[in-house]
Amino acid sequence: MKRHVAFLAQGWVVWGLALVAALCLPGLPQGAAQPPEFPWESLPATLVVFAGLVLGALMLAWLAGPRAAQSRSLTLWEAPPDLLWGGLALALWPANWGPPGSLAWALAFWAGALPSEIRWLSQALPGEMPFPTVWGSRARRRMRALALATLAPRWVAVRLPLWLTATLVLERILAVRGLGSDWMARVAVHDRWGLAVWIGVYGLIWTLAQRGEGRS
Repeated sequence: MKRHVAFLAQGWVVWGLALVAALCLPGLPQGAAQPPEFPWESLPATLVVFAGLVLGALMLAWLAGPRAAQSRSLTLWEAPPDLLWGGLALALWPANWGPPGSLAWALAFWAGALPSEIRWLSQALPGEMPFPTVWGSRARRRMRALALATLAPRWVAVRLPLWLTATLVLERILAVRGLGSDWMARVAVHDRWGLAVWIGVYGLIWTLAQRGEGRS
């Protein structure tokens, strides 16, 4: 328990330094662009897309197991960058459907992110040979479920900033306003308090992801 508290304290020293750095950003000249309003309207869609990614990656990693980490098909699927998936969605979107919008953004994001997340989770799963494989498929699925349930909070905390960066690329291509664009817009205008809130939210997610460690 003491080691866990010490680890959390060390982590929040880092988050605290990041907060200080955000609050000490130099100001912009008078008349420069002002911080944007937070895109509250895009928050529900973003949460649904992220939830779909989390549940989809966990389910597929549970079905495939550790062998997915060495899958050639996943490696080939993972290779194209987000820019390509966004351009492909833009090129194939039927013109009579109107602007691509959030649906094309979600599909492109899932296509680009799912293979990496499946491989990430599969690599973290414990080996299954000879045990629990010799105990049967039920024991093997049970072990995978327990391992993924333990891993999931930390996985989300680690990967969330990368997902937001990926959404930024797709938002620019598909002209969708979202959380990635909001983060970068605040960086561009040196919005000290807005960036501090973003960093604080990241720190809170990281802290919540460490809950299980204190009980182990």
